[in-house]
Parts: sequence; C-alpha cells; structure tokens
Amino acid sequence: MSEPSSLQHSRAAVPLAPALDTTLFDARMPRRFRPLDRRVLWIVAVAVVLAGVVGVVARLLTALIGLVTNLVYYGTVDATLRSPADHHLGAWAILLPVAGGLVVGVMARFGSRAIRGHGIPEAMEQVLRNESRIPPIITWLKPASSAVAIGTGGPFGAEGPIIATGGAMGSLLAQLMHVTADERKTLLAAGAVAGMSAIFATPIAAVLLAIELLLFERKARSLIPVATAAMIGAAVHACFEGVAPVFPMPALAAAPVGALAAYVAMGAAAGLAAVAITRLTYGIEDAFERLPVHWMWWPAIGGLAVGIVGWFMPRTLGVGYDNITLVLGGGLGLAGLLALGLMKLCSWSIALGSGTSGGTLAPMFTIGGAFGGALGLLVASAFPELGVDPRMAALVCMAAVFAGASRAFLTSVVFAFEATQQVHGLLPLLGACAAAYLISGLLMRNTIMTEKIVRRGVRVPSDYSADHLDSVHVRDVCTQDLACFLGEERLADACKALEGGNPQFDHHSFPVLRADGVPCGLVARRDVLARAGEDGLCIRDVMQPSPAVIGGDHSLRDAADHMVECGVGRLLVIDEAAAGQLLGIVTRADLLDAHRGRLRSARQAGRHLRFNLAPVKPESPPPATGRH
Repeated sequence: MSEPSSLQHSRAAVPLAPALDTTLFDARMPRRFRPLDRRVLWIVAVAVVLAGVVGVVARLLTALIGLVTNLVYYGTVDATLRSPADHHLGAWAILLPVAGGLVVGVMARFGSRAIRGHGIPEAMEQVLRNESRIPPIITWLKPASSAVAIGTGGPFGAEGPIIATGGAMGSLLAQLMHVTADERKTLLAAGAVAGMSAIFATPIAAVLLAIELLLFERKARSLIPVATAAMIGAAVHACFEGVAPVFPMPALAAAPVGALAAYVAMGAAAGLAAVAITRLTYGIEDAFERLPVHWMWWPAIGGLAVGIVGWFMPRTLGVGYDNITLVLGGGLGLAGLLALGLMKLCSWSIALGSGTSGGTLAPMFTIGGAFGGALGLLVASAFPELGVDPRMAALVCMAAVFAGASRAFLTSVVFAFEATQQVHGLLPLLGACAAAYLISGLLMRNTIMTEKIVRRGVRVPSDYSADHLDSVHVRDVCTQDLACFLGEERLADACKALEGGNPQFDHHSFPVLRADGVPCGLVARRDVLARAGEDGLCIRDVMQPSPAVIGGDHSLRDAADHMVECGVGRLLVIDEAAAGQLLGIVTRADLLDAHRGRLRSARQAGRHLRFNLAPVKPESPPPATGRH
C-alpha cells in the first residue's frame, strides 16, 4: 500500500464536494456570535417597565428625605425637599445627625451590612463577584437608611442611594426571571441609570456611568436596554420637574484661548485635589477601623462630626443641591467658597469614612465647584487679560474633581453639560477632565469607587478594549503542515510512522481522514502505540469519532469558547466552503501565541519613517542581462 501514514493533506488533491456535509459537522461546530437577537427585545421591554418603576421610586425617595428633614428640623409634615440650613434649633441640631447615625448603624447591624457606603462600589462588587445578584433586602433597606441619614443632616446626595436602589431592583427582578448572568447585569445597570436619570435628568451621562462603572463593556445587547431605561428615567423626571436644567446657571460665553488653557490647568489642579480627597476619605475609614468600638456605632460618631461642622456652617447639612446652583451661579465670594468647600469636605469625608449610608456625587460636585470657583476668582483677579470666568471655572472643576476621583471621564464631562445645559462649557470640560484624569491616573492606582472593593480582593477592570482574539481568524494561526492518518490505515503502519523520528509526528494526537479528505476523527498517539500489536486493527478502531471542529473563518474567540464548551485542548479546522476539507489544527498554545501581536503593539516602540536631509544619490542602472 502507499504511505498514508505520512500523508500531507492537500485541498487541491481532493475533489471538492458541492456542499458541506452538515450531518457530520453541525453538532460540533461553534455557534456564530450575533451582537443582537430577538431576546434583546424582551430585555428592552423589561427594562422599560423597570425604569418606570425606578423613576417613581426615585421621586418617592426624595420625598422621603424631604419628609424626614422637615420632621426633625422643622417639626412639620411636608415631603418637599428642603435644606436643613434654615433651622432654628440652635445647638440641639448637633445631635440630630448623631441620632440618624444610630438608626443607620442599627439597620446595618440587624438588617444588612451592605447598606453602608455610597452604593456604587457595592453594586460594582456584586457585578464582578456575585453575577449581579444583590440581596433583596437592599431594595428597601438602602433607601430607608439613606433617607434617615440624609434627612437628619448627612452631607450626602440622593443619587448614590437611588443608583444602588435601582440596581437592587433590577437585580431582584432578574433573579425572579429565567435570564443569564449577563442579562441580569444589564437589568441591574438599567435600574441604576433609570434612578440617576430620574434624579438629575442626565440620561446620556447615566448611560456612560453604567459603561464605565457597572457594565465594564460596551456591547449592543447591554447598551440598548440601558439607554432605553435612561430615557424612561429622564421622562419620569420631566413629568415631575419639567425640562429645565437641574443646576441652572447664567449663560456662559465661549472661552478664549487663554482662558481655555487656564481651565485645563485648573483641571490638573482638580486632579491633585481628587487624589487628596480620595486618600483623605480612605485614611479616615482606616482610622475608624482602629477604633475599639463595634462598627455599628461608627455612623453615630461620624454624625457627631457632621453636627458640629453643621453648627458652624449650616450649608454643609443635607443634600446641598442648592449649594451647587449657588456656586455655579457665582453667588458666593472667595471666603464663602473656601469655607463651603473645606467644611463640606470635612463633614462628608468623616461621615463617609464612618460607614453611614449616602452618596458621593453631590458632595464632590459641591467641593469641586467651590474649589474651582475660588480658583477662578483668584486667576481672574491676577490675570484679567486671560478672560477667565469664575462660573466656568466652578463648572469645569466640579466635573474634573469627580473625573479624577472616580476616573469616570466621559460621565463627568457629559453630566456637567446635561445638568447645566451650557453648550460653551463642553470644550473647557473636555480639557479639564482629561487633565484631571491624567494626574489621577499617574498618582493613584485605585479610585474612590474601587479602593474599598479592591481591598476586599475584587479585581476591577480598568481598561475596556476590543477582544484581540475576536479579530484573528482561526485559519491565520492554525497549524496546516501536519501529518494525518486515513481511517482504513493499519495500526502497525501508523506505529512505524510514529516511531520513525519524523518531526511531523511529534504530536499527541492526529486528524483522521475519510477517503475524500474530510476529517472524521482524532486519534491519540498513546492509543496507537498501546494497541499496535493487536492484529487486524485499523485507525478507525481506536480513534475518537466526531472530533470538535471549527471553520477557518471563525475567530479565535469562537475557538476558545468552543474548547471550553467541549472540554478539549485542540480543534480540527475545516474549510466550510470546500465541503469540510481539512485546513489544519488549532490548539490552546496557538491561542496564547496569538497574543504576541497585541503585546507587540502595546509595548514595542519603533520608528517607521525617517527624514534624511542628505541628497539622494541617483540609482545606478541595472546590469545588462541580455533578456528583455
């Protein structure tokens, strides 16, 4: 017989069949990824209903905060959101945040410890570690504890708790449905962005927040339901509050070039401030960890600091949305801005470090806006020729501090624009937030959103890039020069080929072909050698029939997923356009080796164009060869 054991498979040597033998391969080929399918419509429909409910819950939460505030500070039954700064309780007001801290501590101790903190890191942890399964108790305990904490003077915004509550509602609804973990994550994010949109009417910023801090991806199957939920949340806000900006301010003029450069420099300074604020907050949290008392009492201790600071600066109490409007409108002088910013920072950082329940967005916007307004007044006074507007400085630093502390870069830019509707602020916002992000990234490994959960051992993705394996075809990396066996070949002949020293047979397994060149199995070296002495056996008697196969035009991501699903380390590669002819074999080592290109692009620097000022010498004519 011929030498089939050393056969080098050649597609040209085998006649092509008119169509692929689907009965042979369909059950073992990976399904092609589709960015969208009909199931997305179902998730979108669920997200719409969820967003409507969360939007109403957001309004109820603000009403509950207003009710608690009016009861404890003014003795009235009124759900209108009102600042505690106008109270007339005197020094007795110092004890109100302490009482609120005691209630929150009891709720956390006997309800769920997960209500402590500002909500977003806790939601991130459930996404990354627990397949987006948030305990149902958080759905009502988080807003209740936040209403008590903020209503008794806690220096927090309502946005953090409602983001956490919306996320918990989305997770709870998904846990009651038959959905995948990815779909549950999508509904969690949809509930969170619906809550943020219902509070601030910033739907685009809410979607970006979900991408940067919750979804850790930008895929159509998750982006569309989340965007729809954000739109519904904003529509609910419009029904209750109208379409006016949440933080109205006088119209700003376009920034001249000198002022634009100054705003970028202020953004860098805001990045330094963001690093300092983050380290201060977690330093205070570490100090609370060393206290010789149970953590249940920490919110009350933090509440004492809140009450004392509020006695000297009443504007630091409560959500402080009116403070943001006042700062952006230029309603405070230099001394007032510095006092508000520093006292708010002191009150908020201690309260947050104590583990009470509240948000971070509004306090950081207040601190950043006050910092930027003060800086803008100083620059405008020292360098009037630059044309710096202190109100614009307050706006860009408000966003830049949050961008530096959270690294939610796009969220910060778009939020400041949507919340104020200042078109001319977009360019300064972009430059300032980019500068703050750069400074923060160089000086701080983790962010104010991730430091807490990183300490618990959670690894948080920091970069979102395209899957490199999804951009490489299997046919471009598979081994094509390989030895094959025919199914009718005798084991004795195959054994001689394996022991003949040919490097093409230095593998653990080999494809088995039918007479027409189509693979029909996979045979292991050890099986051939172990049973070679048995008479009358052929390769088909010891091969593994129906091996896992993949088409050459599939991606390496498809190949990796198929290996996991089939529990194998290698796949036969076929040409689907040529009736299943064998192209080669792809292994786990090929998948790892494919990353060399990605690493080379990221790490190896080189110059490909060089400028040579020397005169170019004329090329000498080629030697005559006598041929034309």
